[in-house]
Amino acid sequence: MQIDTSSGENSAKTYKMIKPGKNDIKVKIKFELDELDLLQENTWQMAESFGLDMRIANLTGKREVGFYMWDLDCLEAVASDIKETEKNSPLSEKLYLKIKNAMDFIDNHRISKKQK
Repeated sequence: MQIDTSSGENSAKTYKMIKPGKNDIKVKIKFELDELDLLQENTWQMAESFGLDMRIANLTGKREVGFYMWDLDCLEAVASDIKETEKNSPLSEKLYLKIKNAMDFIDNHRISKKQK
């Protein structure tokens, strides 16, 4: 991940859009409608996530969507909170596992790349 910073003549540093680096991996996930409804009800927890809240709010569940690790970190935190508040809910557990599996895929890919 690269953060593009710049500074004007008389201004402090400002942060611009986060851009994926050459080694960042994008994972595609397709959320089922019930999982998506649960996530969309909790987009308020994604307030400082560089637009992830709006991306999730605009999803319809018709196709796969790509996420980078920093997106998955935020989604995992939200899914974990949902899982804690809705104990014994198979839907919240399913959502959490789907996000966690995507994170594990990226981690495993990074490890295997380092070993080469």
